[in-house]
Amino acid sequence: PTLLSYSFDGPPQPALLDSVSVQPNTILLLDTFFHVVVFHGETIAAWREAKYHEQEEHDAFRNLLEAPQTDAQMIMDSRFPVPRYIVCDQHKSEARFLMAKLNPSVSHNSEGGAGAAVFTDDVSLRVFMEHLMKLAVQS
Repeated sequence: PTLLSYSFDGPPQPALLDSVSVQPNTILLLDTFFHVVVFHGETIAAWREAKYHEQEEHDAFRNLLEAPQTDAQMIMDSRFPVPRYIVCDQHKSEARFLMAKLNPSVSHNSEGGAGAAVFTDDVSLRVFMEHLMKLAVQS
């Protein structure tokens, strides 16, 4: 899967498939071949609900909202079978399509950290690797 992050800071950037990539002021585009997910962070979703993108002075925000949709459409046009297209907001039900693919480096068991907490019983890749190294050294 690939994950692109869209923000006001510049052009789309590749992002880690990690919960630290989920930020309130970004839009994420996840391509898993069978699903194309456009995920709006909490702040972006609130601004969209307030209809800031319809106001003339917020052209940059309108462009930010349109960029991942355009890229998602290009992905879907070039793929067979056509993937399922999902648009979701942070803390909404369809956000599970993105959150299920992320490494849970920030979870309900971890202390603080940037990004969204992933509620899972799975351990993060870092914890798994530390445990694997400990087992390898013991034998």
